[in-house]
Amino acid sequence: MRFSVDAHAIGRHLTGNEVYIRSLLERFSRIDDRAEFIAYVAASGLAARIPERVAKRRISGNPFVRLGFDLSSKLREDRPDLLHVQYTAPLGCPVPFVVSVHDVSFLEHPEYFPFPRALQLRLTVERTVRSAARILTGSEFSRQAIARAYCLEADRISVVPNAASSDFRPLPRSIAAPWLRERFQITAPYLLTVGDLQPRKNQIGLIRAYAEMIRAYPQLPHHLVLAGKETWFSSRIRSAATDSDVADRIHLVGFVTDDDLLRLYNGCDVFVFPSFYEGFGLPVLEAMACGRAVACSNTSALPEVADSAALLFDPHSTAEMTRAMLDLVLDTDLRSRMERLGTQRASQFSWQKTAEKTLEVYYDVAYCRQRARVENVSAASVSRS
Repeated sequence: MRFSVDAHAIGRHLTGNEVYIRSLLERFSRIDDRAEFIAYVAASGLAARIPERVAKRRISGNPFVRLGFDLSSKLREDRPDLLHVQYTAPLGCPVPFVVSVHDVSFLEHPEYFPFPRALQLRLTVERTVRSAARILTGSEFSRQAIARAYCLEADRISVVPNAASSDFRPLPRSIAAPWLRERFQITAPYLLTVGDLQPRKNQIGLIRAYAEMIRAYPQLPHHLVLAGKETWFSSRIRSAATDSDVADRIHLVGFVTDDDLLRLYNGCDVFVFPSFYEGFGLPVLEAMACGRAVACSNTSALPEVADSAALLFDPHSTAEMTRAMLDLVLDTDLRSRMERLGTQRASQFSWQKTAEKTLEVYYDVAYCRQRARVENVSAASVSRS
């Protein structure tokens, strides 16, 4: 079998999409020595990020060129048994394809996107899911949302949960603290959130709740650290931080590498994830894997992912968010218990399991294609005779 993957996200700071496809490729090469794997990449210098036995083909970084011509052309040359894409397949795709749709927030909450982006996703994702041999998603919440949005039968959609990378693990504070001082000039205890600076992640609501927390307990030494890639919405979040009466305690550190993120998770006292909408919510598991207590939203897929290992709050309620943060900051016994529960919860997910389930889908689609070919040949032979 020859399986191909649209890996254009790798090396381009596309955060969750990059983590997803890179983690799959790493595991594929370890657990399946029968199949050939091809990664179509847009960035250069990726030798260290993609396993050696995965063949690499360069494609354009321009999405119009990549999806309109380049990827289809490469597929005709390589003739894989299937292609795996995220959200959008190329026009005129010459092979069966599997699509990962992590969420449909662009349909259910288009206000979280610039209008052109929401429109583009609305058009291209519908075309893709209706033509896909199989649809993958990370949670039961997203499976139901996708089926509802596109009026699909649920058996066309497979739930394959994501996982925290094994690189995310507990580190001694003695290792994280000096690095945080040098890298980000952070010397105080802090609460952390991770996510692109966009309306869906609700950083403005978190800033408001954090300010309430400090007003209620001004003796607390804790700062607030926001890690995430700059977007079209960044200025609004930066203005909210600057205008806050605790502006000197708020740090926006921008996009960070996995090494940076490992130490940021380990250095924080509490991880807070106030997102309005998530198809999965990988940072929650990453923080848990690092042994951090988590408070997160009670919406979308987050209760499914966190289970009982996090304090949940209504992300629209400043008071609930403030109370959840204070409970974990002030109650050391509660914080320790949530740290233990979180570590146990994160251990229930692994990229090994995710890759195995994904490969099961690949082989199922590929064998169905082979059976269809044999049946077509047999039918043609009968008709000629």
